[in-house]
Amino acid sequence: MRRLVEGGVIIWLVATATFFLLHLAPGDPITATLNRPGTPPEVRAHWREVYGLDRPLPEQYWRYLTSVARGELGFSIPHQRPVRMVLAEAVPNTLILMGAAIVATFAIGIVIGVIQARHRGDAIDVGLTVGSIFFYSLPDFWLALMMLLIFAYWLRLFPVTGMYDPVMAPYYGFWGKIADRLWHLVLPVTTLTLLTTGGVAHLQRGAILDAAHDDFVRTARAKGVSERGVVYRHILRNALRPIITLFGLSLPALLAGSVFVEKIFSWPGMGMVTVDAIGTRDYPLLTAAVIVASALVVIGNLIADALGALADPRLRTP
Repeated sequence: MRRLVEGGVIIWLVATATFFLLHLAPGDPITATLNRPGTPPEVRAHWREVYGLDRPLPEQYWRYLTSVARGELGFSIPHQRPVRMVLAEAVPNTLILMGAAIVATFAIGIVIGVIQARHRGDAIDVGLTVGSIFFYSLPDFWLALMMLLIFAYWLRLFPVTGMYDPVMAPYYGFWGKIADRLWHLVLPVTTLTLLTTGGVAHLQRGAILDAAHDDFVRTARAKGVSERGVVYRHILRNALRPIITLFGLSLPALLAGSVFVEKIFSWPGMGMVTVDAIGTRDYPLLTAAVIVASALVVIGNLIADALGALADPRLRTP
């Protein structure tokens, strides 16, 4: 309960800071939407009054807080519908993309980390280290563009953009639609996986090498346990706690990383919605997107604490 209360305070602070920073910046949704040169100033003033943008900033903030307390996240002027409806369409798409990327990232990263630890200092370790750091260091938008250019335009192995084939999708059966969706997932998921696997592998390698010097490892070897059994039954199990913590923190990190990836691959999720909202100065939608991201931080920390307690009995409260 204490963690939940602390999480609620964090979300409120983040939402408050975002609200004031957005409103203090030049421009507003009306200026961005009615940006035609011939639009009379009276028309813009009328719509500012309709949406309450002419009110003092503290009053706008209080009205926003009361609406959020009622479960309303505001009204999106560019989308011409409530923000919760926009998020209801975008969030599930992002969760699909993030979920697939997280599973692939940690599965591949843990395997690479184990291989590096077992071959410490030799060519395999050096090659995997260089390769993982190379992809980890690349800008996300550049790698996404290169993946799109090579595998969609040059080789034509995967779809260019979107979540499904706009022409054939209505004619597919149930399994055909699932296969089509998975086929469109390959490039964005691969991009996110390449960008983040290096961090998981590096952390896993270090945790295994640290755990390899503990007393229980020497005891296991003294009992005649095979080297494979020592690594997988003893060292790896005790080296997973840092990875569990990273797993909880990866939720908001992948959400941030998916912003440009979703935009480039035209994946209709939170990233694409957020980028479009920045261009249109959509205050309510941007603030709601930040609230969702901060909520993911809180949820990720709670998940990491729970999984850490399951993995390490010393962390459990008697």
